[in-house]
Amino acid sequence: MAYALPQDAHRNVSDISEPTPRSRLMKAATRLFCKYGINATGIDAIVDEAGTAKTTLYKIFGSKNDLVDAVLQSEGKIWRDWFITSIERAKTPRAKIDAIFPALKKWFSEDDYYGCVFINAVGEHPKDETRLRALTIAHKSFVLAHIEELAREAGAAKPAFLAHQIGLLMDGAIVAAMVTRDPTVADAAGKAAGALLDEACGRPVKKRRGGQPQRAARAGGSRISAV
Repeated sequence: MAYALPQDAHRNVSDISEPTPRSRLMKAATRLFCKYGINATGIDAIVDEAGTAKTTLYKIFGSKNDLVDAVLQSEGKIWRDWFITSIERAKTPRAKIDAIFPALKKWFSEDDYYGCVFINAVGEHPKDETRLRALTIAHKSFVLAHIEELAREAGAAKPAFLAHQIGLLMDGAIVAAMVTRDPTVADAAGKAAGALLDEACGRPVKKRRGGQPQRAARAGGSRISAV
């Protein structure tokens, strides 16, 4: 499996009965990059684990940089599919946003949780590097766009701003869980996100006696103001 990803993320990925050299190289590179870092992992280590020749790696990917790009793109897509599937099980837009941090907590609790492959990649490279940063921004933009749409459906006056706030809490929790190995950081982030959601969208709908819905008033009587 890919060690950057939640275990559930690979349950919908078809198993290959006879892995190809490319798939073996991708699996080996993913595990080594996630556990030890991209810069600390040499080509020799990847081909040794994959059981291929060095020439095979260069024939398929061209360079280590191209292999890194392939790993990030693959891991990003699988993670996004897992994330969206996990939160979309909830019934309402608000409940879907509320489901973000419980889903992350489950991921943080796994023994082979090594953090976000994108954050790690940007963090270990020069800060003026643009190639990995562009891949990371594309991944993050996709996730934030989905949260923004849910925020809009939940009634937020400024859904893009709310999505950005939640994205910051997600990133903070992902890094904190990697550093501390404490999955409960997701609980703290989720509580903070809940307060932001209450302010932006109102508290979750409650039912009166008799089954009539009632939406709680927004805290302070107002929505979030723009930055």
